[in-house]
Amino acid sequence: MKSQVRGGTRWKRFAVVMVPSVAATAAVGIGLAQGALAASFSVSGQQFKVTAGHLHGEGFAQYGGVDSVYTSTEGKAKKQVPVAISSFDDATITKMCQSVKTDVPFVGTVYLRLEAGNNAKKPVEAKNLYIDVAQLDADAEFKNIDIGVAVKDKTRGPANKDEKTTLPGGFAQQAETADLYDVKQTAWATTAGTFKLSGLSMRLGTDSKMECY
Repeated sequence: MKSQVRGGTRWKRFAVVMVPSVAATAAVGIGLAQGALAASFSVSGQQFKVTAGHLHGEGFAQYGGVDSVYTSTEGKAKKQVPVAISSFDDATITKMCQSVKTDVPFVGTVYLRLEAGNNAKKPVEAKNLYIDVAQLDADAEFKNIDIGVAVKDKTRGPANKDEKTTLPGGFAQQAETADLYDVKQTAWATTAGTFKLSGLSMRLGTDSKMECY
């Protein structure tokens, strides 16, 4: 499933390398249920979809975590959701699309679609980027990857997103660089120190074709 390519490691489907991180998120979920962790990051009850032609990241790390998520758009109750946190010191993204589906009372289903970075010479740029991933498919290539490093001992990527919702001695993986191609991703949240959206286009509509995939 892997081959050496220009000093790196390539996976045809990033879901393959995600498997250990999924196990790590399950362990985090158990820790949360036992009271060992506190879910302090509240996000909306809506997942969103993201596609990208190419994401290049400098300083990559991935580990398990937990988001505290509202169970509905009413915002009355929450649940804890295990996530795989993908983080990058710096990232550039081309042909990025983000969409979210919302059921609005008395209106129906509404889609919000955002596009940016369609000009390869002006990609989306982000620093200290964190993505709380529920599902990811892509072709992936890593340079100098370490699989199985403890979260607290990783040396790549930005600082641990939230020590209250991760396991310091838990599973992590890291790489000097990461390149993801033909990305299809479902996520709960994205945070960044800076996020530059070149060529930003945002639309609202009721046609399901507005979803990124």
